[in-house]
Amino acid sequence: MLILLPPSETKLDGGDESAVLDLAALSYQALSGPRRSALKATMSLSRNLKTMSEALGLGPTQHFELLRNRAIRVAPVMPALERYTGVLYDALDVATLPEAARAFAGSTVVIHSALFGLLGADDPIPAYRLSHDSRLPEIRMRSLWSQTISAELARHDGLILDLRSEAYVALGPVPPDANAFYLRVLSQGADGQKRALNHFNKKGKGAFVRALLEAGQDHADVESLLAWAHDSGMNLKQGPAGDLHFTVDATLAPSR
Repeated sequence: MLILLPPSETKLDGGDESAVLDLAALSYQALSGPRRSALKATMSLSRNLKTMSEALGLGPTQHFELLRNRAIRVAPVMPALERYTGVLYDALDVATLPEAARAFAGSTVVIHSALFGLLGADDPIPAYRLSHDSRLPEIRMRSLWSQTISAELARHDGLILDLRSEAYVALGPVPPDANAFYLRVLSQGADGQKRALNHFNKKGKGAFVRALLEAGQDHADVESLLAWAHDSGMNLKQGPAGDLHFTVDATLAPSR
């Protein structure tokens, strides 16, 4: 089973002060070429903070993000799953995962980064700022990543649970013949109608992944995943066209 997560704009600082970015230490070595191109363009852009601020859509209060990009090659690293923060990752709360669940994450969780492509949960990376819609010199994100990431996902022999945003799906679609399902988070209102969540869908996804990791079951197919969810009291149903619908408790949905 492969649990495919989106990245987060927000990231922790710090890490292992004795180590820096080493592309050879990352998973999915077939992505080394695009990674070098993205890194080179990001470092080139970082020479002019004003230009980089405009290209990344950052305001004056986010000056520290620009400095992070200048230091990508010399900054300390930490495992990718621990680097990202934000709503999804706060709900996942990797720091409090039991040891066995954390080890299971290392073999099942993959994060889709705009800078590095696919990352294993334990891949050591620095803090950086780059998004799916960032404008790098002479590089189009979709052209850079789409085919290579799709090819890597096609090589996965097993269930793929895709929790990425649609913007990141566009940067590396799962091949149509893959054993893959896209998770959508819904909330059921007092009227019984189910509605898609926006920002708060990230919290639902984080909680769902944490439960998967704590259970530690490597599902070979969607039937196994659905049976586990049912036994765990989760409202997970198969939807149309390769979708899975996870209906969350009202405590995960926005208050009104």
